[in-house]
Amino acid sequence: MENFDKTAIYDQVLIETLTCQRDQLIESLEYAKNIQKAIFPSYQKVNFLFPESFVFFLPKDIVSGDFYWIRKIDENVIFTVGDCTGHGVPGAFMSILGIIFLNEITNHEPLLPPNQILNALRERIMKTLNQTGKKNEQKDGMDLTLCIFNEKTRTLEFAGANNPLYHVRNDTIYSLKGDKMPIGISGCYEESFSVQKIEIKKGDRVYLFTDGFADQFGGEKDEKFKIRRFRKLLMDIQDKDLNQQKQVLKDTHNKWKKDKEQVDDILVMGVGF
Repeated sequence: MENFDKTAIYDQVLIETLTCQRDQLIESLEYAKNIQKAIFPSYQKVNFLFPESFVFFLPKDIVSGDFYWIRKIDENVIFTVGDCTGHGVPGAFMSILGIIFLNEITNHEPLLPPNQILNALRERIMKTLNQTGKKNEQKDGMDLTLCIFNEKTRTLEFAGANNPLYHVRNDTIYSLKGDKMPIGISGCYEESFSVQKIEIKKGDRVYLFTDGFADQFGGEKDEKFKIRRFRKLLMDIQDKDLNQQKQVLKDTHNKWKKDKEQVDDILVMGVGF
């Protein structure tokens, strides 16, 4: 009986200790979430700069490796969606670095074109993480879509690091492919990113996104949603305004996932002109 009591007491103390540690960890992560949220632009800022827009942001964990960022400089609106290596705490650190560096780079006068912004961002990330290309070196970085919309000329310039941009016009969706290089060290020589330009017409819409939505497992066959379904979904909801589109994306994701675990951070930004 005495041994049983000692064992029971030990188990109780262990449970209380683990519970306390868990609560402290969650409290720290919630505080980190508030810091990350403060660094991210508010939805209100996005809607102020683009009255017809939405941000569907669904982190897998308390903090996120996906991030979005927007800034207006004179007649230019710069906006981006990024997907950092990993999710949770490691990804969150990278997302904060990305936003800090983007703020620094866009202070440059005159404003750099989007491909040069990506070049400068890659340089800063590699330098900060001491990436030199050596074997067994950490290859942390990010995939990213970056656009600059000039309100006077109505042109949109796009550069992508592994990520595309979707452009919808007159019930047709066009995929502008980014360069097959990340922001960070890669297995290939770090060439300059390229830039593409679109003459924006009234009614055009563009979509920036990470791979989390398409990579979610679910459905009847427990398979990925896949990019093909994602493109079709975007086309099927073009008769709706951007706020309604956000709700459809949310409902579709929940219906597809059901009781499955969310596999990655999810981020989709839609902008209408």
